[in-house]
Amino acid sequence: MNQDNNKTGRGKTIAYIRISSIDQNEVRQIKAIDPVDRTFIDKISGASRNRPQLQAMLEYIRDDDLILVKSPDRLARSTTDLLHIVQEIREKGAQLRFIDNPNLNTDTPQGAFMLTVLGAVAELERATIRERQAEGIALAKERGVYSKQRSPKLRATDIKRAHDLVSQGVPKTRIAKDLGVSRTTLHHALTGTGRYKPVEPEIKSKGENL
Repeated sequence: MNQDNNKTGRGKTIAYIRISSIDQNEVRQIKAIDPVDRTFIDKISGASRNRPQLQAMLEYIRDDDLILVKSPDRLARSTTDLLHIVQEIREKGAQLRFIDNPNLNTDTPQGAFMLTVLGAVAELERATIRERQAEGIALAKERGVYSKQRSPKLRATDIKRAHDLVSQGVPKTRIAKDLGVSRTTLHHALTGTGRYKPVEPEIKSKGENL
């Protein structure tokens, strides 16, 4: 491995590797990163943050650890997810380096600047989406076709997983972030309130035909 990837200090050097399916070979990523103290490998799509080894790695890291990843797309498939994961890593006191994209390394001033720029771009994108949604709602109201009722964001499988994670002691803030919802939405899903309140069957009056 390139000597620039080595790290001295009391922390550990950790590799995170993701391949998109069990048929893809992870050897190329391992060769680019080794040697390390610990390796976490996910064989799953990067579209979801609900990756077992990613979560295990985030739980494992400690202060002064260094996480090595071959490229940003191995860690996340969207700017928002990437920034959330980077923030979680830095909150643990660890640093992140990308073998193929050193300009995003968190332990350099250039990397910190680039991540700040990415954060600003992501916020601008979210603001633009909110503005377009507001415009769409206004137009729908003008046409008289707007309804406040929206479909729940979490599916039954998501809610079951959330209950399982809560029982394992995972903080609800992290669960909500992983599922891409707010704490309020997660609370409603877990307690069966709001949009997640079970629909009661309609009771017919005695005069109605059965």
